[in-house]
Amino acid sequence: MDKYQAIFEPLTIRRLTLKNRVIMPPMGTNFANMDGTFNKEHLSYYEQRAKGGTGMITLENVCVDYPMGTNGTSQLRIDNDQYIPGLWKFNETMHAYGAATSVQINHAGASAYGLRLNGVQAVSSSNVPSKTGNPAPRPLTEEEIYTIIDKYAEAAARAQKAGFDCVEIHAGHSYLLSQFLSPLYNKRTDQFGGTAENRARFAKLAVEAVRKAVGPFFPISLRFSADELLKGGNTLEDSIDILNYFVDDVDILNVSAALNDNLQYQIDKMNLEDGWRSYMAKAVKERYPEKIIVTSGNIRSPKRAAEILENGDADLLAMGRGLIAEPNWISKVESGQEHLLRKCISCNIGCADHRINKSRPIRCTINPDLYYEDQYKEQPIENPMKMVVIGGGTAGLEAAATAAEIGVEVELYEQKSYLGGLGHEIARFPDKKRIDDFIIYLKNRCAELDNLTIHLNHRFTMEDIHGSNPDVIVNATGATPLLPPINGLHEVLADESRQVFSIFDLLNNMDNFQEFEGKEVVVIGGGAVGLDVVEYYAERGAKKVSIVEMQPELGKDLDLITKLAMMEIVRDYDVQVYTSTKLTQVSKDHFTVELPNGEIKELFFDLGFVCLGMRAEAPLLPELQQYALENETELVNIGDSKVARRIMEGTREARDILKTIEKAERRMSRSSAANKEQTFHVV
Repeated sequence: MDKYQAIFEPLTIRRLTLKNRVIMPPMGTNFANMDGTFNKEHLSYYEQRAKGGTGMITLENVCVDYPMGTNGTSQLRIDNDQYIPGLWKFNETMHAYGAATSVQINHAGASAYGLRLNGVQAVSSSNVPSKTGNPAPRPLTEEEIYTIIDKYAEAAARAQKAGFDCVEIHAGHSYLLSQFLSPLYNKRTDQFGGTAENRARFAKLAVEAVRKAVGPFFPISLRFSADELLKGGNTLEDSIDILNYFVDDVDILNVSAALNDNLQYQIDKMNLEDGWRSYMAKAVKERYPEKIIVTSGNIRSPKRAAEILENGDADLLAMGRGLIAEPNWISKVESGQEHLLRKCISCNIGCADHRINKSRPIRCTINPDLYYEDQYKEQPIENPMKMVVIGGGTAGLEAAATAAEIGVEVELYEQKSYLGGLGHEIARFPDKKRIDDFIIYLKNRCAELDNLTIHLNHRFTMEDIHGSNPDVIVNATGATPLLPPINGLHEVLADESRQVFSIFDLLNNMDNFQEFEGKEVVVIGGGAVGLDVVEYYAERGAKKVSIVEMQPELGKDLDLITKLAMMEIVRDYDVQVYTSTKLTQVSKDHFTVELPNGEIKELFFDLGFVCLGMRAEAPLLPELQQYALENETELVNIGDSKVARRIMEGTREARDILKTIEKAERRMSRSSAANKEQTFHVV
C-alpha cells in the first residue's frame, strides 16, 4: 500500500528476494520436543506468522553441538542429519505462503542449559559466568574451539540441505561467540583473547567455515550485540570496529544489544520507544553501507517502522514479540486494517518470563492462541444464542468479541464511562502506556461487530438478566484494591486532608499528582503496582522515595524483564528499600513499620501510597449462580473477578468462552431434540 510503501518494497540478498522488509527474528519458544524435533503445534505457530505475510521467518536458535551447546528447556537440534526431515517440512510450510526462511545456528557456551549437561562443566572463553550468579564455566582448549568451528560449518550445510534460504550465526546475547568477543567474558591470553583482533578470531573462523560450507551464493546473517551497555563491555564503536575482522563473508548484520546481565535492553522493557535501537543500526550502516542491516527494538507502529526504513537507518525490521502478539501484522497493515493491529505491549510475561525464568512454553498476554490464531471463526454457532458480559475490562472485551465473532448475540455492561478496566487505569502511568494499545485494539475489534452491544455507565443488576434471558453469562467484574484492617488505614483514607492514598486515588486523579520536586514519597507494597508508583516518582525528580515490603525481596512475582528494569530504577535513583518489614500503623504524615530486627521506625512523607495488591470483586456472583441453576444457563467467572492476577490469565480465560458456548450449544441441541420427541408423542 502507498501509505507505508517502504515496508512493502522487495529486497534481494545475493540470489534471495524477500517480498517485504519485515522479518521474524529467532526467538526461543520451549515448543520443541525433548529430542530436539518439531511437533504439530510448534509448526503451526510459525505457520501463522508466514500466513500473515512476514517476509522472512527465522527459526529460533538451533543447537549445533549437543549437549554442550544447548540452551532453553527444550530446543531444536541441527547437529546431525536425522533432523533434516523435520526442518525440511518447516521450510515447505513457510515457503507455501511466500515467506523466505532462515535458521539461527548457535552454541550456548556458558549459557548452556545445565540440567542437560549431567554435571559436566559448561564451556566458554574463560571462567567468567555468562550471567551473575551462574556457575563458572571452564575455558575451551584451542583444539575444542576448532572442533566447534567445524560444527558450525556442518550445521550450516545441513540448513542448506533442509531447504533454508539463509543461515544466521548468533554472535551476541552472551552466547559462545559473544563470550569470546566481549572483554567482560574473555580473559584469555592466547590467540583467542586479549586484543580485539584475537577476541574476534573465533567468530572470524566460524564465519569463514560457514561460508565455505554453503558456497558463494547463500546468504549469511550475523546477529550481534552492537552495544553491550555494560561498564567494561564492548561499546557501539568497539563492535563496529570488531566487525571489520569478519564482516567480508557476511551479507546481513542483525544489530541487537546487551548481554545477560542487562536483559531488559536485549528483550526490550515496556517503556523503551518504538525502534529505540535504530541509532545503533544506523551507525553500523554508515560504516558498512554495502551490507544489509537489520534493526529491532519494540517496533510496533507502522508509521515508525516506515520511518526507520525511509531514513536509511536499516534495510530490514526484525519484529519478534510483535509477531508473537500479531502474526498478521503485515497483512493488516497492507490491507488498511492498522486499527485492528494487536500490538505487543512489551510486558514480557508470557514470552520471555515463561521461557527464561519459568521453563514453560511461551504464551502471550494479549494473544490467547499462538498456535491457531483466528481459526475458531471458521466454526460459527448453529443455533441462535445470547450472551451477557458483565464488566468491560480486557477479559470482558476479549470474551465479548470472541463470542460475537462466531455469531453469538452479545451485550456487554460496564459501570464506568470507559472500557479497559484496571489495564486502562495502569496505562495512565507514562511508562505503562503501551497497555492501552491492547485496549484500543479490543475496542476497535468490538466496534466491527454488529451483534455486539456495549452499555457504558450501566451498573448491571439482576433485573438486566431477567430482561435479556441469556444463554451464557460471563462475569468479568475485575478487582478492587486490597486494604486490610491495619491500624489507622481506613480512618486516614477517609480524611479529606489526607496525604495517604490508594493506587486508584493516584490513577483516577493523575492531574492532582503532578508535583515531584522536593517530595518525599513512601510506598507500602513492593509488588508490581507499588514498584510502578516508585518508578513514577523516582524518574520524575522526587526528593526521596522509599518502599516497604513484607517479603524478603521486592517484585517477588514480577516477570524477569520488569524486575530487572525495576531494580535498575531502585539502584539508579537511590530508592530506600525496606524488605521483611511490616506496616503496623498508618498516620496522616507517616507510616509506622516494624523492621526485621524488631525495631519500630516511623517513615515520614509528603505522599504515602498503600499498594498491597488487589482482591477479586464479584458482588453479583451468588445471585448469578442461582439464576444460572434455575434457568439452565451457562455461567463463567473470568479474569480478576475470579482471582486477582495479570491480564494474560484473563485473556486466556476469555478465549476459553468458546468451550462454554460449545457446551451451551449441546444443551440447546438436547433441549430441541427433547421438544421434538415430546411433540411426536403428543401427535
